[in-house]
Amino acid sequence: MKQDSFVDEDYRPAEDEPFMNERQVEYFRRKLINWRNDLLIGSRETIEGLQDGTRNIPDDADRASEETDRALELRTRDRQRKLVAKIDAALRRIDEGEYGYCEETGEPISLKRLDARPIATLSLEAQERHERREKVHRDD
Repeated sequence: MKQDSFVDEDYRPAEDEPFMNERQVEYFRRKLINWRNDLLIGSRETIEGLQDGTRNIPDDADRASEETDRALELRTRDRQRKLVAKIDAALRRIDEGEYGYCEETGEPISLKRLDARPIATLSLEAQERHERREKVHRDD
């Protein structure tokens, strides 16, 4: 069931409507799909640039600088690949009707948090608790 027609481009989820109603779900689905597509396009451009950019640079300093730039670009693309996996997981949660709810508490994640970080799986409070626990264990 495609629901593209009932969500306007300027629609923003509001706190005064039922949580994760059809319009909100479609809004977040579109947001995630667009984000994913942007990342995939960027990844394709990087791969093409790396393939086209292979050249013989005689100066050692210039070659080292170019190799550093390539390594940084590849590391960035690897982070984005992991982000695409998180976006895919969020889209699966939408399909399963679990999107927008905290994995730890089952409570709704705030719309502001989801709008800022649509791949969020924890409410702000649960995320803060998680980070505090992580910090305590890291300091040991």
